[in-house]
Amino acid sequence: EQRPMASITKVMTALVFLHEKRDLSRDVVISRSDVRRASTTYLRQGERVSLKDLLHLALIASDNAAARVLARVSPWGTVGFVDQMNHKAAELGFDDTSFVDSSGLDERNLSTAYDLARLIAYASEDPTISRIMRKQSYGMRTSRRRLRIRNTNRLLQGRHVIHGGKTGYIDEAGYCVAAVVKLPGSDPLALVVLGARSNSARFAEARRLVNWVSTDGRSLITLNMQRAD
Repeated sequence: EQRPMASITKVMTALVFLHEKRDLSRDVVISRSDVRRASTTYLRQGERVSLKDLLHLALIASDNAAARVLARVSPWGTVGFVDQMNHKAAELGFDDTSFVDSSGLDERNLSTAYDLARLIAYASEDPTISRIMRKQSYGMRTSRRRLRIRNTNRLLQGRHVIHGGKTGYIDEAGYCVAAVVKLPGSDPLALVVLGARSNSARFAEARRLVNWVSTDGRSLITLNMQRAD
């Protein structure tokens, strides 16, 4: 079932942006349109910010203006960048996934739990993206001030090893999270929770999924793999 994916969108934004192998030390100026109705943002019009810091803002703090800037300053511009996001989704075989903006604020960014599990698993294999998503906090400096941002993904504070993860929320999507968890003695597990009723509920459900796989679910998964072989 297709559902709005909210800020999990930013995982694809990062993938598409990094594909061009840009100089991440380059500074860009934040425009009025970047921050207008951005909902969640640390950025202010007129200040200069590096591309590296924009990636951190988008993936750690789920900063909507940062995602908009990454699209705007790309070689394709804002509209062309979204086209590239859809092209990448098609290339990866995400048949039920489509994008209309780079931040996830638009409820027409649609996907399924299956596609998003594959997306977060794929992104977690990118060393730059995985390294950023694993940070619990990050310090940075704009042209005007210092900032310290904290990761919206509370799974990082638990006992499990997290290879990558991204949260999302808009009214139409509810509270969402996609993550890759490394369990002892097994391959990494990609999990997705969509439409939870609260911030804490999405992480509680994610932990229940991990605990289930660690106990009852592991034997079922192993059995299914054996049958497939």
